[in-house]
Amino acid sequence: MATNKNSKGLGRGIDAIFSDFESVNTDKEVVEELSLADIRPNPYQPRKTFDDAALQELADSIRQSGVFQPIMVRKSLNGYEIIAGERRFRASKIAGKETIPAIVRQIDEQQMMEIAVLENLQREDLTPLEEAEAYQTLIQKLSLTQEEVSERIGKSRPYIANYLRLLTLPDVTKEYLQTGKLSMAQARTLLSLKNKAEIDTVAEKAIKDGLTVRQLEQFVLQMNADKATVKAKQPAKSPYIKATENALVDKLATKVKISANKRGAGKIEIKYTSVKDLNRLLDVLDIKID
Repeated sequence: MATNKNSKGLGRGIDAIFSDFESVNTDKEVVEELSLADIRPNPYQPRKTFDDAALQELADSIRQSGVFQPIMVRKSLNGYEIIAGERRFRASKIAGKETIPAIVRQIDEQQMMEIAVLENLQREDLTPLEEAEAYQTLIQKLSLTQEEVSERIGKSRPYIANYLRLLTLPDVTKEYLQTGKLSMAQARTLLSLKNKAEIDTVAEKAIKDGLTVRQLEQFVLQMNADKATVKAKQPAKSPYIKATENALVDKLATKVKISANKRGAGKIEIKYTSVKDLNRLLDVLDIKID
C-alpha cells in the first residue's frame, strides 16, 4: 500500500509502519469478497466526521463501477476490523452493496492503532479537534511523550502542544470547532481568556458577530484587562487579617483564606486535600464527630 506525497511531513513513522506492507507483492495476495455486515470500522479511527457529499459521490461511482482498490482488514474475534479504507466501506453501504473486496492482514493492536492515526494524519483532512485527539491517542495508548510524537509525526513539539491544548476547551466550544463554526486560530485565542468559564460565551459571540481572529484577539485582550482592573481595585487586606491568616496557616498546616467586608463580617476558607487531611484538621481543632 503506497503512501502519498504528504507522507514526508510525517517523519519516518508512517513509512516504518507501512514498510512491511509495501514489501509484500500485492499481486500474490488474495483479494476476498467479504460481507459488509461482518466488517467493523477501526476502533482507533480518529476521523469522527465524513463529508456526506464526497461519500455520496464515491457511492455513485461504486454503484456504477464497483470498488477498484480493495480495503485492508484484520481478522477479529467477531468478523473483521478495517485497517484502511473506511471511506470505501461506508460508500459501499450507501451504494447498497452487500460485499466488498478486501485483503486480510495479520497485524497487532499497536500497529492497528498507529496505522489508523498516522494514515489519517497523512491525508491532512482531519478537523483540528480530530488531529488533537489523534496526537492524544498516540501519547496515551503508546505511552509516548510530546517530543516523541513530534519526532514520529515530523512536526515541532510546540505544534503538537498547541493542538493538544484544544482538548481543554469546554464541550460547547469544542463542538463549534469540530463543525467548523470556529477556526483553529479562533479556538487558540479563546484559550488565552483568563476566566475559562467565559470561553463558551465568547465563542458564541464570535460566531454570532462574525468576529475575525484579529477582532477576537482584541476582544479577549480587553476582557483580560478588565478582569485585571477589577482585581486591582479589590481592597488590600488589613494587617490584622493577614496576621490572622498566617497564624491559622501555622496552626492548621494548610492554606487558609479570610475575606471581610467593610462592616467587618466575612468568612474563613480552610483547604483540605483528602478525607484523611480533613480528619487531621478536625483533630487539630479538637472537634469530635460521632
